[in-house]
Amino acid sequence: MIQPIILEKLEELPELLQTEVLHYIEFLIEKYAKTESSQEQIEKLHGYGSWADQIVMSEDFDAPLEDLKEYM
Repeated sequence: MIQPIILEKLEELPELLQTEVLHYIEFLIEKYAKTESSQEQIEKLHGYGSWADQIVMSEDFDAPLEDLKEYM
């Protein structure tokens, strides 16, 4: 749907600018490929549940702190 419009506009440009458009397209493809692969690596390293049983809360977490007794 958008491709014919892009091609039509591209044909209106001089050849020098068409070359710049090509370079920009290649840049976007490379950038997207890097972003996608790095996102997959992050998801593999930090998937859901990866911190299970790693964090422990003390039993008296909600109890008042000794240091603050004078303010209570």
